[in-house]
Amino acid sequence: MSLDHRLSAEHEQLRRTVEEFAHDVVAPKIGDFYERHEFPYEIVREMGRMGLFGLPFPEEYGGMGGDYLALGIALEELARVDSSVAITLEAGVSLGAMPVYRFGTEEQKRQWLPRLCSGEILGAFGLTEPDCGSDAGGTRTTAVRDGDSWVINGTKCFITNSGTEITGLVTVTAVTGRKPDGRPEISSVIVPSGTPGFTVGAPYSKVGWNASDTRELSFSDVRVPLDHLLGAEGRGYAQFLRILDEGRIAISALATGLAQGCVDESVAYARERHAFGRPIGANQAIQFKIADMETRAHMARIGWRDAASRLAHGEPFKREAAIAKLYSSTVAVDNARDATQIHGGYGFMNEYPVARMWRDAKILEIGEGTSEVQRMLIARELGLPD
Repeated sequence: MSLDHRLSAEHEQLRRTVEEFAHDVVAPKIGDFYERHEFPYEIVREMGRMGLFGLPFPEEYGGMGGDYLALGIALEELARVDSSVAITLEAGVSLGAMPVYRFGTEEQKRQWLPRLCSGEILGAFGLTEPDCGSDAGGTRTTAVRDGDSWVINGTKCFITNSGTEITGLVTVTAVTGRKPDGRPEISSVIVPSGTPGFTVGAPYSKVGWNASDTRELSFSDVRVPLDHLLGAEGRGYAQFLRILDEGRIAISALATGLAQGCVDESVAYARERHAFGRPIGANQAIQFKIADMETRAHMARIGWRDAASRLAHGEPFKREAAIAKLYSSTVAVDNARDATQIHGGYGFMNEYPVARMWRDAKILEIGEGTSEVQRMLIARELGLPD
């Protein structure tokens, strides 16, 4: 396959449009939302009106007819300015709407996707539990058949977009039976917001991503119709592995955006900040640090675009997605640290974007598969023994 990742005219136009939106609409407002730990509803509504939540979905379901490259471009440009807004889009698309598109019935797609694509509602993906993060196969939430309903009991944690005023559904992974060898049979079930027994916890107090919504969810005898099963019964584990593989491309694009935003802020500061009678950017130590930051961001961009291209062409992409996620999340942390150092004392002040970027970066090495999990996946793809 070609490794030419130059953007088409359509993708470049999208990039410019989102870049303008990020700088003109997001940047002036998001700092206040972040410090208040407040979800930016109007910004999210505008993203919906722009069609960003529908980027990789067919027009027949209300989408924009694009691909994962388009989604990644939008995420990168948003994350150059703010990661809370970017993760709201990422989770709304790759975790909220994508499971319905990939595995839903035609009726489920037509019921949910138009509103998800327009940003009228947000979807969430209830996978992680308090006692099993990376060990997703250890799911304890259960869904038991009772007449014409599934009865769901359990707890989920760290779920993005799950408690906003516009959250419409959560797709929950749950044990629906046992395999012959005793292992749990995991299925995915759609639970609409407001279903009796479905309780949304208070927002977490987080280190970063403070303008995004993250909650604990509990299910106490929650009843939903049998037709809320997403895909085939017992296929939930395989489903979320596919969703996470794709989602790693999106997270990698977001991480690349954060890394590039650190470069943007550092270049501007190094030009303006004077010490000892000249701009600090004239010092070779600062120049080399920023050059290294730019190199990292550039290579991270090549990585996620390569994985997105393979996905778009129907080629295997699991290894490339894991590589991209591992590298770009490391790069984001490295660049955030260096940008803070370049800003000196001001880098420790929340009024400067790099302070927000520093707080936001670390979760990228944890969410949607830790760095250790990515290394495990890469090793398996290379054929190394378990």
